[in-house]
Amino acid sequence: MDLRKLKTLIDLVQQSGIAELEITEGEEKVRISRGVPAGAPPSTPPTQFITVPTATPAGAGPAGASPAAAGDAALPEGHVVRSPMVGTFYRSPAPGAKPFVEVGQAVKAGETLCIIEAMKLLNEIEADRDGVVKAALAENGQPVEYGEPLFLLG
Repeated sequence: MDLRKLKTLIDLVQQSGIAELEITEGEEKVRISRGVPAGAPPSTPPTQFITVPTATPAGAGPAGASPAAAGDAALPEGHVVRSPMVGTFYRSPAPGAKPFVEVGQAVKAGETLCIIEAMKLLNEIEADRDGVVKAALAENGQPVEYGEPLFLLG
C-alpha cells in the first residue's frame, strides 16, 4: 500500500470521527485507530518505514500559532526541522543503535534525521535542506507534537 493511500485513510479516520479502520489488500493489512486503549501493552517497533517530508508551510504551526508563540524565541539562529506529526521521537533505528545524526554532523537534504512512531508505523523524518546539525531539540523516546522543533540546522 503506497503512502498516498495511507494518508487518505488517515484523513478519512480523522474527518469521520470513527475510532478505528481496518483495510486488507491482498496480503497487506492496515489498521488505523484514533487512540490507544488504557492498559494496552507497549508495542514493539515494527520494521515498516514510511518517509515523511518535514517541510511545513509558512506560518503553519500548532493551532496557527506564530513561531514566537510556539516558544521559538529561545531557539538559537538556524533552520528548525519540525515534527510533521504527533508520535514518539527516536534518534536511532533501534534501541542501543547509533543515532542517525549527531550534533556537529553535516547533513544533506533528504538524509534521515530521526524516526517518529505514529499509529504503530515508523516514519523516517528527513532533512528538508543541507546544513550542519546544531542541536537535537527532542529527547529520545519522548512524545512529540505536530510542529514541535526536533533539530536545529545551521
